[in-house]
Amino acid sequence: MNDETRVRGAGGTPGGIPEFIIGLVMAVAGAYLISNRVVVTSGFWFFWGYNLFGLSFIPLIFGIGILFFNGRSIPGWLLLIGGVVIIFTGILMNLQVYFQSTSLFNTILMIVLLAGGIGLIFRALAPHGRNADT
Repeated sequence: MNDETRVRGAGGTPGGIPEFIIGLVMAVAGAYLISNRVVVTSGFWFFWGYNLFGLSFIPLIFGIGILFFNGRSIPGWLLLIGGVVIIFTGILMNLQVYFQSTSLFNTILMIVLLAGGIGLIFRALAPHGRNADT
């Protein structure tokens, strides 16, 4: 068979489709189990003892106002984008991430599923099989 009619596997290499599917299922299961044990909370946005979250809306409000007046205003777009960045940065900076307590067996199982699945995915992308050398 010539190269154009030969069926290609994962990543355009010969073979590896079953390994890729098994690895993908393992990685998704491991990532789900790990993320299912993580608790994310947030606190108040304090700066030198004061809650300043409301002030982060000022550039966003001015940017929106300027853009409603003139949609091509560069300062308006800069204020809008800057306001969105400030708000999302403030939210992300105040997130607290905790891993809930779980048994050692469950933790090892989660890590093996995730790391083993990623390893199988990369292995599936490498050429192997009868025609791997050509």
